[in-house]
Amino acid sequence: MRFMLIHRVLEDDPASWEPNPELIERMNGFIEKLVANGALLTADGVHNKGAVVRRRGAAVRSIDGPFAEAKEVVGGFMIINAKDLAEATALGEEYITCFAGVEEMSVEVRQVVEAEDIEPYLNK
Repeated sequence: MRFMLIHRVLEDDPASWEPNPELIERMNGFIEKLVANGALLTADGVHNKGAVVRRRGAAVRSIDGPFAEAKEVVGGFMIINAKDLAEATALGEEYITCFAGVEEMSVEVRQVVEAEDIEPYLNK
């Protein structure tokens, strides 16, 4: 099964956006471990600037970031293979330890929808 690990950090915490050499070393080690056991599909960080596109009814509007409406914002993600949610969550717990020095953050673990998950809805 595929899972997405989404790390969220405080928008205004410089430590979240300016990785130090120790963070990079820990992250590289974690990624190497995931690659070696075949679990890593992709991983990337994101910049702290961007936009939000919202729809309310027929109205669509775009808002430039940073995203003052949220305390935590997405700082990056990875997509992994894991046998189940428990294994993916354990990897999420290891992933978050890479960010020693970041004051407050979270890692959201979500299973990716596969084609077979949608098939029952196609013939309704």
